[in-house]
Amino acid sequence: MNGPNPDAPGPNAPGSENGEPRVRREDFDPDRAESLARLDSLRRAAFQRIRQAPDAEQLARRRSLLGFAKWALPGLALVLLSSIAAWPEISHLMNQNRAALKEMARLRVESGNMEQATYRGLDAHNHPYMITARTTHQQGPDRVDLVDPVADIQLSGNSWAHIRSDRGVYMQHEQTLDLDDHVVLYRDDGLLMNGPSADLDLKADVIASRDWVHAEGPFGRQDAQGYFLDQHAGIMQFTGPGLTVRNDDNGPPSAAARLHLQGLKTEK
Repeated sequence: MNGPNPDAPGPNAPGSENGEPRVRREDFDPDRAESLARLDSLRRAAFQRIRQAPDAEQLARRRSLLGFAKWALPGLALVLLSSIAAWPEISHLMNQNRAALKEMARLRVESGNMEQATYRGLDAHNHPYMITARTTHQQGPDRVDLVDPVADIQLSGNSWAHIRSDRGVYMQHEQTLDLDDHVVLYRDDGLLMNGPSADLDLKADVIASRDWVHAEGPFGRQDAQGYFLDQHAGIMQFTGPGLTVRNDDNGPPSAAARLHLQGLKTEK
């Protein structure tokens, strides 16, 4: 007989809904006992694991790291504090370097021209001299044309001379300087000379001119048509006709001069 199957799920069976079989998820594990057992075995293995104490080599390595940190960290802190304290000086030096770079930028070389040029050298007696000019123009490998040249020369006995003019020509290999227009020479012993031109032999410390010159100094005043000045030998000569007014000429007359003046008055 084909009666009802007692093994078939009924309408109210837990595995059916409205008389139809319930659909189960494919990723659902109906038997979680195996997973739970595996997790329990891993947990027990972790609890049963025994930590091993570090050996001597590991302890020595840790001790060296601690010692290094003990000195390195305070040293790093000291360096940071020192940098903070020294930062104003560092900033000052940076500003100085920036100012030096700006000053160097003023020196422009265009087609042989240079501004604020400086030339240095030594004479035959190892005395230094320095020549500066507002503008220079290189005329070949030796000649340099100068605008507003100024020469500072050290002489024997730590004395010095300062000479300037409106224009000049500097011969670098020969160490000569030819000055023109408003030549003014001043020496630290009080000598002051003015003239239209002067020729300098920087190597021999000699200054000469064939043009008129007006000189003033401790000796008095001198006007001449030229002069020769050897600064190393201490020789100063004036050439051509001129006018000399010595400082002692302005003092009281001597006894002979007084007798001469009295004789002139008696004759009158």
